[in-house]
Amino acid sequence: MTTVLVVDDQPLQRYGFRMLLDSVPETDVIGEAAHGTEAVRKAAELRPDVVLMDVRMPGMDGIEATRRIVAAGDRSRVLVLTTFDLDEYVHAALRAGASGFLLKDARPEELLAGIRAVANGDAVIAPALTRRLLHEFARLVPPRADGSAEDPRLASLTDREREILVAIGKGWTNGEIATRFILSESTVKTHVGRVLSKIGARDRIQAVIFAYDHDLVRPHGG
Repeated sequence: MTTVLVVDDQPLQRYGFRMLLDSVPETDVIGEAAHGTEAVRKAAELRPDVVLMDVRMPGMDGIEATRRIVAAGDRSRVLVLTTFDLDEYVHAALRAGASGFLLKDARPEELLAGIRAVANGDAVIAPALTRRLLHEFARLVPPRADGSAEDPRLASLTDREREILVAIGKGWTNGEIATRFILSESTVKTHVGRVLSKIGARDRIQAVIFAYDHDLVRPHGG
């Protein structure tokens, strides 16, 4: 059973999410919040598996609430939902530590799958945003200066793990990685887990950010 805290400033929107999540046996809505401050407080009190977080709210917005919930170090993971597919919100939400980003018009099955993925420690981004997100990171992150010291977390990776990290940075799925490197998907999953552990990433999305920050992936597959 995945416990969920629903955060949205629109009562009808919260009701709709609750109705959907209560209609399936694998999710349990244990609380609701109408703004960021309330979301942070209830997340600390209830410790849900997943916080379904709106972005635009009065007072503390969803980005800052996400940052505070993640910084608290509890088990709760944040899946951001918004009607706005602007890149600035995606970047801000993921930089704040969100484990996923979906649009509110996502189909019910997509939303439920996203909640399951985030609860299981994976990450999810609306398919329409994935490629734009990766290229925008590539555009915004400047190359590392020549001769700059390599991050010790990178030095801890084996050659294969470094290849896996680059593949994650390019947005490849486990299946695509397995095909490219002629590995079983279970082996890929093991490698991915080790990579995330060594670089201190909560999930694949944070690994993508790490890969771009360290100039492992550049535009056009570089």
